[in-house]
Amino acid sequence: MNCLAPFAPAAHELTFSRSTNAYTACNYMIRFFLVLLLTLGSNLHADSIVPMPPNVAAKAYLLIDAGSGEILAEKNIDMQLPPASLTKLMTSYVLSVEISAGRVGRDDLVVISENSWSQNPLFKGSSLMFIEPGMDVLVQDLQRGIIISSGNDATVAVAEHLAGSESAFADMMNGHAEALGMSGSYFVNSHGLPDPDHVITARDLATLAKAQIVDYPEDYAIYKEREFTYNDIRQYNRNTLLREDPSVDGLKTGHTTEAGYGLVASAERRGMRLISVVLGTTSELSRKNESRSLFNYGFRFFETVSLFGNLEELSKPRIWGGQQDFLPLGVLSEITMTLPRGKKGDLKTVIEVDEDIVAPVALGDRLGTINLSLDGEIVFDAPLVALAAVESSGFFSQLWDTMLMWVARLFRA
Repeated sequence: MNCLAPFAPAAHELTFSRSTNAYTACNYMIRFFLVLLLTLGSNLHADSIVPMPPNVAAKAYLLIDAGSGEILAEKNIDMQLPPASLTKLMTSYVLSVEISAGRVGRDDLVVISENSWSQNPLFKGSSLMFIEPGMDVLVQDLQRGIIISSGNDATVAVAEHLAGSESAFADMMNGHAEALGMSGSYFVNSHGLPDPDHVITARDLATLAKAQIVDYPEDYAIYKEREFTYNDIRQYNRNTLLREDPSVDGLKTGHTTEAGYGLVASAERRGMRLISVVLGTTSELSRKNESRSLFNYGFRFFETVSLFGNLEELSKPRIWGGQQDFLPLGVLSEITMTLPRGKKGDLKTVIEVDEDIVAPVALGDRLGTINLSLDGEIVFDAPLVALAAVESSGFFSQLWDTMLMWVARLFRA
């Protein structure tokens, strides 16, 4: 039996006598493997295709890779919108800054004022931690009251403790926003109840979330706690994704009539961290489902890749007239990129080093370039710098190197 023979006519393929069964089976086997190979080839090609982002029902949304800062999906990310309780991300961030700087301790006691008490008309119908006037409350409890309970009373108590008044604390919030580059945001209060001047953008919320995650991981860990009990009252984290998706470990929900329903969330899967911002949805269910949709899109079709490490040597050219003959070149900081999943192997790296490098050379001097291209398009470029300082050698050594450099130029020409 020759399985590589041409296929028999269709009439023969339908004849299943004993004499032709083996031949027909072989025929079908060949066709099966041909179809399988075509299917695998199609799938391999499809792996490199990234579809359009999901259609998110929100006034504004954003999905970024926290590692590289790459935007994976977006809509109206610079539109100024009321943030509602998402404001408390900045209140919590300022508290983290103050704790880290040693200006306030987690075990410090805060005396609760009448102004921060829940019976103040400002807070009717608002989220509360249920603290009372005259109580002494630990800073770490107020911190959880802000993050988990979303307590407006807790935010005002912290604002007064850190700055003396809410208006002074709002100045602190705006100062930190400016330092972080949150150019589309302006804070009037610590809690997020409506004010026409109190606005934020999706881009700024992602920037703030990343700063909290990267700069203050100990405090960020509180965001994944699902409940908090204070004054014998148990309250649950409103970020319901925490209970439904184990990869989600923060951050914060928000809602007012003016703002609609919003959610800033972060998730980590297989070493890749994404931050999603969804603003102006119509319900709690909608903000959760839209956030989940963004996460699934980002994790399914993209990956974070570390290409070159901090101070990693990428080239070691000859240096003339120095106290050493070769100079290590590389990048001063780690290069991380977001790529379509499975495309890392298709990256092309081109390193160009300056000709005739002559000592002295200082650490960080630019002496070349490195660029990365994918499918013929440059996706990254950066200077190639000296990873070490090299001092000039003595007179005779320099003279000898000058002669060698001249000979090298002749051969290069």
